[in-house]
Amino acid sequence: MGTSAAAPIRTAVVGFGISGKVFHAPLIAANPEFSLDVIVTARPERAADAARLYPRARIVGTHEELFALAADLDLIVLGTPPHTHYGLAATAIAHGLHVVVDKPFVPTSALGEELVSRAADGGVLLSVFQNRRWDADFLTLQKVLASGALGDVRSFESRFEWWRPEGFGNWRDTVSLAEGGGILNDLGAHLIDQAVQLFGPVERSYGETANRGAHPDAADTEAFVSLLHQSGVRSRLWMNGMAAQVGPRFHVLGSEAGYTKWGLDGQEPALAAGMPPSDPAYGADPQECWGRLGVEGSTAPVPAERGDYPQFYVMLAAALRGKGPLPVDPAGPLEVLKVIEGIHALA
Repeated sequence: MGTSAAAPIRTAVVGFGISGKVFHAPLIAANPEFSLDVIVTARPERAADAARLYPRARIVGTHEELFALAADLDLIVLGTPPHTHYGLAATAIAHGLHVVVDKPFVPTSALGEELVSRAADGGVLLSVFQNRRWDADFLTLQKVLASGALGDVRSFESRFEWWRPEGFGNWRDTVSLAEGGGILNDLGAHLIDQAVQLFGPVERSYGETANRGAHPDAADTEAFVSLLHQSGVRSRLWMNGMAAQVGPRFHVLGSEAGYTKWGLDGQEPALAAGMPPSDPAYGADPQECWGRLGVEGSTAPVPAERGDYPQFYVMLAAALRGKGPLPVDPAGPLEVLKVIEGIHALA
């Protein structure tokens, strides 16, 4: 089911926390293929913020108000907590609307498979916002791997760590595992997805999780995952919001060389600070943060590719107009979710 080639894709963003405000709304507003018509938030301070930032958008407080406007929309973007994703996506699909779901996709792979089936039956497109496929460091690592400079890759280490002992200050601090909470569901959805994108399907996996937070009934706040890919590469992934010192973002060892990168991609803080994606500085990784390639005692910096979260919506617009594939086929996030479920079952 495509949309008109001329008219903008009429879009609603549901939720105006970090996901809706920092990621989706700025990227949609910056792309002329889309019009940001509706923003849904029940919090008065967020509604005021949304009205100030996007004066042409209609601000509504409930999902009922949103779906009453379905006839005037083409696309729903869900930036809400994970336990709401299935119900909202299913309702959007029933109204004939295309859907983007932020990660974590849904609490269980069974629910994800149900949504994929409903979207196919309804003739609408369903995608998952795996934006970390367009991180500057990930795009750079893809280029390094394609160059063959590492030789045969043997191990891949990936970390997403920071020092936030007070917690996130949002749903991530309290949502249970059954509701799709926990750092393995949240950040693991990115790190495992990146590993699979780089090195292929997972043959075996195991992991360790722990809750170090202030809410004893909440899900995990730190996790470690080991993946053996069918390609023979071993991925070791760490995610931790309470790391007093952080490890390298990437550490990749091959038969000819290694590649090590420190520091997180800068697109999220840039968007949060109000930098538009059209800014020439957007997505540029500072030279002091470039990764280094080589062997011990003889390494050289690798110029970073430019981070490109806007590409998700460029590809989505093409897909909605019948001119290309989805930016993220939900089959990928579903496989990642099955890996996470297996780890949780054994952890």
